[in-house]
Amino acid sequence: MTHGSRDALRSLALQHLPPEVAEAWADLLRPGIRLQAAANSDDVVGQLGGLPALPPASAWPVWDGHGPLCFVASIECARLPWAALDIDLPAAGTLLFFYFDGQLDDGDALVLAEDPESWAGARVLHVAADEKAAERGTPAGLKPYPVVPLTAQVEMTATEPWHPSLRDAFAPGAPLGNRYDHPVCSQEFLDALWEFGDEVGHQIGGHAHSVQNPVEIEIAEAVLGGQASWDDPRLSAEAGNWVLLAQFDSEDAAGMMWGDAGALYWLIRPEDLAERRFERAMFTWQCS
Repeated sequence: MTHGSRDALRSLALQHLPPEVAEAWADLLRPGIRLQAAANSDDVVGQLGGLPALPPASAWPVWDGHGPLCFVASIECARLPWAALDIDLPAAGTLLFFYFDGQLDDGDALVLAEDPESWAGARVLHVAADEKAAERGTPAGLKPYPVVPLTAQVEMTATEPWHPSLRDAFAPGAPLGNRYDHPVCSQEFLDALWEFGDEVGHQIGGHAHSVQNPVEIEIAEAVLGGQASWDDPRLSAEAGNWVLLAQFDSEDAAGMMWGDAGALYWLIRPEDLAERRFERAMFTWQCS
């Protein structure tokens, strides 16, 4: 929902919430790595766009029946302040993100979490540090996005009060994904959070900045095959099994526009992240 320093977010909460509630809310903040366009003197940790460096044996990701995916971003794990996160991000190697962006079919085929047949339209690869990799040209029919070097900064991230983790802390049993009767759902506090900062941005780890309802709920619905209603405890439990790996916002400098100024999200189960099973990551996207 928003991001900033722990002190700034805690101070904001204390201005609008009872002290004990403010402290409990601040305890639920999570560290994330915010990524933004690098200036000349900034340390570069990766890039949007350009071309990926792939091992010779690695094929360019393809969605069968539709075509190759576009290359979105590369992140050099060793250059990140990964130790500051509360997820088990690799300490080395490169994360590569690919997505079927509609260049080949004028946006006819959509990659949707609720459609398992489309899941091959988004991929994340981890190239180990000891693997030899070389820049790979874009497949025919695709135009690479302009390169935007990225720099990183650790910030605390807050999420919506109706996110499962906050709901469980403040109103266990309240309807999933909805406001409930509690100070953290007051319009005054919500307005203050949005005024503090409502940019989605690019991010590794932390709470996702969802454009609509929490992305964890979307993923949980998809994993359960759309068979669980929002009042089904299975949906809440499944949503709690997923953490944000990365989000990439629309970015003018890279010529990236995801829907109507939307964002791309990759989520993963912590156990799969620990085992480096990035093929098990799930994808969704949201726009306003």
